[in-house]
Amino acid sequence: MSPNDLIIKEADYVFVAVKKKRQQLDVLIENKVSFAADNSELSIYDTYKSAQKVALHSNELLFCAMLSGKKIMHVENSHYHKAFLPHESFVLAPEQGVLIDFPQATLNSPTTCLAIEISTDKITNVANALNMQQNFASDALFEYSPNLVHTQHNAQTQQLLERMVHLFSEQGAERHYLIDLSLNELITRLLQQQSRDLLMANCDKLRLKSNVSDALQYIEEHLSDTLDIDTLCKITCMSRSKFYQQFKLAFGTSPALWQQQLRLKKARTLLLEGQAISKVCYDLGFNNASHFSRLFKQTFGIAPKQCRH
Repeated sequence: MSPNDLIIKEADYVFVAVKKKRQQLDVLIENKVSFAADNSELSIYDTYKSAQKVALHSNELLFCAMLSGKKIMHVENSHYHKAFLPHESFVLAPEQGVLIDFPQATLNSPTTCLAIEISTDKITNVANALNMQQNFASDALFEYSPNLVHTQHNAQTQQLLERMVHLFSEQGAERHYLIDLSLNELITRLLQQQSRDLLMANCDKLRLKSNVSDALQYIEEHLSDTLDIDTLCKITCMSRSKFYQQFKLAFGTSPALWQQQLRLKKARTLLLEGQAISKVCYDLGFNNASHFSRLFKQTFGIAPKQCRH
């Protein structure tokens, strides 16, 4: 496939305006194609040859998603040195620098990354709107924390990113309005991820102590057990309907799907450590190996057996 081909297989969607701009190959390392909008800018970076320690910096928050290939991310002023792969998100705080290695990039198989720069004001506005809706925490739950976020993103986020590329490259009269809606969704997902991690990391600290943090801790400590909603409702002192409503608002998913995401993340770690697929599957509460493999591939883009190579 030509480097300037219209189709990016990993996302399985078509760029028309993007193709035209990507055909203008100016450099072989981090060749950049950008589309600006109010409060944000979307860029696609193609790298066509192996390189090391390429610097990346942004004055605003930078949300990145890998489309193809592999990067090794080195965050300045820290000991963070990890691989960045397709179906993963990598978020840089404003003014945070990163150095990037491209170990696999070639002219015929470029490493491709999508990056969305989002203004701090926009993030603050979305966080304030979300905090007005939630009422179960003593402090504001949704507050952007300027820390590195590197995580697997789910199918909904993947679909959102694909949709955003279309929106940024379109020229219709409604373009800015539709982009703004998609930005709200992307920021909400980022804040949900951050608040989830923040609660789990600080659930013993009084400032963040809440009924929901207790429920999150219970789910993680009973990861292989069948989810008991009645127990979670007792922990949070909420009715079933209230618990589902508040959990979905805060974390963007249902308790069952969130438990499933935790199980799959744990499974990936255990498989990378060399554990047998069947053992990982049943130890984490999955009752069917085929179902486990299907969910794993949907989440990470590869089969469980590919994790053990």
